Amino acid sequence: MKLRLLLVVLLIANAGYFLWARGDLAGFGLAPAALSEREPQRVARQIHPEWLQIRKEARTGAPTP
Repeated sequence: MKLRLLLVVLLIANAGYFLWARGDLAGFGLAPAALSEREPQRVARQIHPEWLQIRKEARTGAPTP
């Protein structure tokens, strides 16, 4: 009986780790560090990131294949 209980506990722990590692438990606040935001200090150091504009470059000449 104790061996069955141990087996069930190990299976539940294994399934829990599998779900946690895939990020399926992120809705409960249990996300692994690999899925969380990395280096948030870079975002904090930006100066007016909303001013950034992406423009198409004007080309003079034939297009390259």
